[in-house]
Amino acid sequence: MKLFLRLLFSSSLGFAFCTAAGAQIMLPKVLSSHMVVQRDRPVHVWGMATPSEQVSVTFRGETGATTAGELGRWSVYLKPGAAGGPFTMTVRGTDPTAGNGGQPQTITLDDVLVGDVWVASGQSNMGFELHDAATAAEDLPEAGIPDLRLLNVKQTASLFPQDDLPVVDDGWTVSSPETAQHFSAVAWYFAREIEQREHVPVGIINSSWGGTPVEAWTRIGAIGQDASLMPLFISWGKMIEDQPNVLLRLKIQQRAIDEAKEQGKPVPIFGWTPDLDSWGPGMLWNGMIAPLTPAAIRGAIWYQGESNASIERAPLYGRIFEDMIEDWRHEWGVGEFPFLFVQIANYNAGPGDGWPQLREQQLKTLELQNTGMAVTIDIGNPTNIHPTDKLDVGLRLARWARVLTYGEKLEDSGPLFREAEPEGPAIRAFFDHAKGLNAKGGAITGFEVAGTDGKWVTATATIDGETIVASSPDVAKPTQVRYGWSSSPQCNLFNGDALPASPFTSAE
Repeated sequence: MKLFLRLLFSSSLGFAFCTAAGAQIMLPKVLSSHMVVQRDRPVHVWGMATPSEQVSVTFRGETGATTAGELGRWSVYLKPGAAGGPFTMTVRGTDPTAGNGGQPQTITLDDVLVGDVWVASGQSNMGFELHDAATAAEDLPEAGIPDLRLLNVKQTASLFPQDDLPVVDDGWTVSSPETAQHFSAVAWYFAREIEQREHVPVGIINSSWGGTPVEAWTRIGAIGQDASLMPLFISWGKMIEDQPNVLLRLKIQQRAIDEAKEQGKPVPIFGWTPDLDSWGPGMLWNGMIAPLTPAAIRGAIWYQGESNASIERAPLYGRIFEDMIEDWRHEWGVGEFPFLFVQIANYNAGPGDGWPQLREQQLKTLELQNTGMAVTIDIGNPTNIHPTDKLDVGLRLARWARVLTYGEKLEDSGPLFREAEPEGPAIRAFFDHAKGLNAKGGAITGFEVAGTDGKWVTATATIDGETIVASSPDVAKPTQVRYGWSSSPQCNLFNGDALPASPFTSAE
């Protein structure tokens, strides 16, 4: 009951936004001074006002007008425009029945840029703040970039879609050493690279929450349309039923921690416990993504998967992830925008994990149009699930954007497995993005082969042009090959652009 009341309270934001607007014109937090408006798309401005109130929006010399509906909602679209700024946006509302005699109420948004807007989402490796990155000492002092704008969304779980969202600093901010330090490191490095390469203003929205599963970021209606995803609801139901035990366990753990501190003893360390509020299917879509969808964007970047990497959950990841991507595109209504994601890095997750299976699910997601995957199997930390190299992650994501979105001619990926063909006592693996195929540091590591019995053994692998030939004396006629098939594998296969090969398996 307490959980339900807590979620209900956190879900009341949209209702409060509606009722509070009855006395005056209001804008959602995603529209504020210092924001970036998506170039080359209609400019959408929306909000709340008194029902039947007349509302006008002026931007770049154009004025659009409308009348608030019976629930107080209003929406205005203005013509698309090229990158530029800064501009001023003025929103006026006039209510002839108001006590001020119908005098206009005015909201002025200053320092508005027109450029490209990207949404960054996922769990803790996306939320990982710039001040903790390995390169922070070098880059934070140089974070003052006038044409790079940041919007930090506060963590909010909700039972139903929200009209507005809570944000840090009350809205958009200009990138500076002060504002960037607590922003997503991956998102900031990605956005900085795009701003510097493309010479357009860039707005980046960080909407992430550590330790959360992909289904929490997916609209519950989209999940419900796919019968194969029903196990997700079963898992959620079991979590709810176990919540009294979880709360009691946390209370006992906290008591042990307090007693240890009082007695000057080492503080006991307990395992991580999921935050139930943030694990419910659709909860984070409702609270942290849905309020953003009325605003046009260029695309999205995503870093998530660790919370779905158990052996039970990993096999479902590809299906729910694809559903999420396609549904985000549908709900935003701006076409099949680029969706660029990070394949989870190397980490010793322990026995019985599903990390290699989840990476394979992520690899297969590239079959969706206009998607890109940054491989990070070479830059993780086997003993820390939060590796501090976020610069390379951001740059690898940006490579995909530079090719898919901005039309640059460069390599955007490391080698990606295409197919395998048995060749007597060996098996040959073919790759895309394999020009300049090489093994970093000497002999190739990480390959295994199996025959028809499905028993995997370590293989010797050699490079032959843009292919790999693998074999083992223990497998007379290999029929399957795989690479990097563990939670923290020893992988050293790269292409000529120093981009790592993705782990893979040829087994179905």
